[in-house]
Amino acid sequence: MKKRQWTGLWITLLAVVMVLSACGGKSTSTNDGSATEGTGSGNASTTLTIAAATDIESFDPHNNNNTSSEAVLVNVFDYLIKNDSEQKKVAGLATSWDQVDDTTWRFKLREGVTFHNGDPFTSADVKYTLERVAKDETLKQNSYFKNIVEVKVVDDYTVDIITDGPDPLLLNRLSKMGAGILPAKYIADKGFDAFLKQPVGTGPYKFSKWTKDDRVELVKNENYFDGEPKWNEVVFRVIPEASTRVSELLAGGVDVASSIPSTDIARIEGEADKKIVKAPIQRVLQLIFRQTEGSITADPKVREAIDLAIDKQGIVDSIAGGAGIVTRTSVTPGNFGADPSLYKTSLYDQEKAKQLLQEAGYAEGEAEMTISVSAQYKEQAEVVAAMLEQAGFKINLDVLEASAFSERYSSKSFKEIFMIGIGNSLFDASNNYNRYMLEEAKGESDYNNPEVEKLLQSALVNMDLASREKEYQQVQQIFSEERPAVYLYQMEGVYGTNAKVNFAPRSDEMFYADEITPVAQ
Repeated sequence: MKKRQWTGLWITLLAVVMVLSACGGKSTSTNDGSATEGTGSGNASTTLTIAAATDIESFDPHNNNNTSSEAVLVNVFDYLIKNDSEQKKVAGLATSWDQVDDTTWRFKLREGVTFHNGDPFTSADVKYTLERVAKDETLKQNSYFKNIVEVKVVDDYTVDIITDGPDPLLLNRLSKMGAGILPAKYIADKGFDAFLKQPVGTGPYKFSKWTKDDRVELVKNENYFDGEPKWNEVVFRVIPEASTRVSELLAGGVDVASSIPSTDIARIEGEADKKIVKAPIQRVLQLIFRQTEGSITADPKVREAIDLAIDKQGIVDSIAGGAGIVTRTSVTPGNFGADPSLYKTSLYDQEKAKQLLQEAGYAEGEAEMTISVSAQYKEQAEVVAAMLEQAGFKINLDVLEASAFSERYSSKSFKEIFMIGIGNSLFDASNNYNRYMLEEAKGESDYNNPEVEKLLQSALVNMDLASREKEYQQVQQIFSEERPAVYLYQMEGVYGTNAKVNFAPRSDEMFYADEITPVAQ
C-alpha cells in the first residue's frame, strides 16, 4: 500500500467532520420518554428502550428489506428455525426437520402455540406464509423464497416444503426475515390491511403501537410458548441523529443506543452508569456502481480509479474510530464462501488513480458523478467525496433521509453510485452476490458477466459444499478485478448502554429483547 499523503483539503474536511460530530452531542433529550422509559428511571427493569437510527418499513415481514426492520420484527414474529447468538440453527416453531429428497424437506411443528389473538398455530399458517412470499413478486422478500413451489400440509403439525430444484440454502432462508409466520385465519377473516394496523404473530412480544419515524411499542406476550418474556414493554425509538441518540442515552431516556460515533465513545465511557459495547457485525460499507451503457462508471478504468483514490484504512482510523476492518470482499469470515485472501486487504494509490482517470479520457473535474447515501453514513460519504475530488473527480453528494433512501433503493433509481452498508442475514455468499445476477441487476447496476452468471446460477443449486464454496470464491476474484462495487470496510457495531442492562451485540444486528437482561440490583 502506498504511503498516505494527506492533502490540505482532506485534513480540513476531516477536521470539520469530527468537530461537527463532537458538537452535535450538545443536543438536548426529548421529553417523550426520557423520564419514564429506561431501566434507570421510574419504571425500573420493566421497560426496555432501544434507540436505532432508522424505522421499520412496515409490520409485513415479507415486505421489508432492511436489518432495522428485522431487528424489531423478530420479537413479534417467530421463524420455523432460529439462529442463536452463536448463529447455530435451533428449533423455533419447527421442532425438527429432515431432507426427504433433493427438493423436499419435512418439518415437524411445535404444538400448543397460539398467535397473539388466541388462534392456534398450525400447518395452515406455514402454508399460507411461505406460499405468499414465494408467489407474490411484489414483495421485497420474494427473491429469497421464489424457489419454493409448494408447502404440502401432511397433518396439522407436519409440512413438506417443496422447492423447484435442489436448494442448499433452504434452512438459511427459513431463519431470516421473510419467513416470519403469519396468522392465516386472522388475515382471511380481517383482511391484510387490518392485519397491518393490528399485526399478530406468535413471538414473545405483542404489537401495541407504531408511530412512524418515532417509535414502535411492544408488550409482553403472557402466553409465549418458550416461557415468560423478561420485559413488560419493549420500545424501539427512532433517532436518526447520532448526537441525539447519545444525548438520550446519557439522559437515561434509552437503555441501548446503536451506531455510536467514535467521537462520543470517551464521553459515554466517562459516565459511571454507562458503557460502550463493541462487536464485529456482518455489515460491509460499500459503493455500488451503475454500469448502464453510457454511464461514466461503466468504464472499468473509472471504477479502478475510484478504488485506488479512496484510503479505506484512513476512514476506519478516523471516522470509524478504528471500529472496522478493510476488505476487498463483502463475504466476511463466518459466512459460507468467504475468500480469506481478499479480507484485511486494501488498495490505495492516489497518483495511479489520477493517471487512470486521464487514460479514461477525463481531465481534472470532468468526471462528474453523483453519490447517493443515507444520512447515517453521511460522514463517511463526505470523506470519500473529498478523496475522489483530490484524484480529479467532480462529486455531487446526495444525502437522503433513511425513508427516502429506502424508496430510491427499492425503485432502483440511483444515479452513478450509491453508498450502502449491506449485512448478511443468510450467512452465505449468495446474499451478497445474487444482486449481480442478470434479472436482479436490471435497473440497479446493470452488471452483466456471463461467467459470473454461470457461477452464481450453479451455486444456487449446488449441494456439494466444497465445489459451491469454490464457485463463490471465484466470483470474488473476478469482482476484485472488475469492481462492480468497491468495498470500504467491514463495520464493527458500537453500542452505548445503560450499565443496568446486560447487552451482548449479535453479528446479525438483531435485538432479541429477551437476550438483553436487567442487571440484578
